[in-house]
Amino acid sequence: MKFAEYEGKTIFITGAASGIGYAQTEAFLKQGASVFAIDRNETGLQEFKQAYPYSFAYRITDITVQEEIAESISYALTEFRKIDILVNTAGILDDYLPTLDTTEEQWDEVFNTNLKSIYYITNLILPHMLKREKGVIINTASIAGLVAGGGGAAYTASKHAIIGYTKQLAYDYSRKGIRVNALAPGAIRTPMNAEDFKGDGEIADWVAEETPAGRWAEPAEVANLTLFIASDAADYMHGAVLPIDGGWTIK
Repeated sequence: MKFAEYEGKTIFITGAASGIGYAQTEAFLKQGASVFAIDRNETGLQEFKQAYPYSFAYRITDITVQEEIAESISYALTEFRKIDILVNTAGILDDYLPTLDTTEEQWDEVFNTNLKSIYYITNLILPHMLKREKGVIINTASIAGLVAGGGGAAYTASKHAIIGYTKQLAYDYSRKGIRVNALAPGAIRTPMNAEDFKGDGEIADWVAEETPAGRWAEPAEVANLTLFIASDAADYMHGAVLPIDGGWTIK
């Protein structure tokens, strides 16, 4: 799958050091785009810098701290001068805790990481896009943003909120050249889900069995969908939420 349009474009991606964010970063770089990545970890990012020294840059960033986000975005604009596409991928799980087992501290951590960070980053990058009258924003929700059972109380609530925020962004800014959509991944084999595969992998096997497709997906499959939804081929898609879940939500 080749998208020549990505040559000369700059993508800003969060959570790029592993999992879905890593796969998205790799996919855009292979398409000839420039990528600025942020994450709390550095290992995966160093690999990209070695392989793509001129089209990739990164900054270690805590996405729950507005000042760090602002510094990273300023650094990205200095490095590449523009941001064409924002991909908000970073997020954390909540150990499937029901509300009575969720402390206020845990609730705030999940919401600050999964939702408030998107608000921070969007509000800092969106004005730049509006000046250029063009921009694409892709938020990573989850099947937990569509149905119950994909996470605990905090995670599910945060992912539902991401979907609502995505739709409102699209409603408010579509006529100003901004296109906003969301991805809703299901069972994707990433480091964040490593616990499911430990031991005899009983949990992972159960998830695969419960998924109509009968398997987990690889992060690259989400990255391929990201390439499409960010492309001009999807120009008439505004406020859409695209499940990539092996059929989980059709049950």
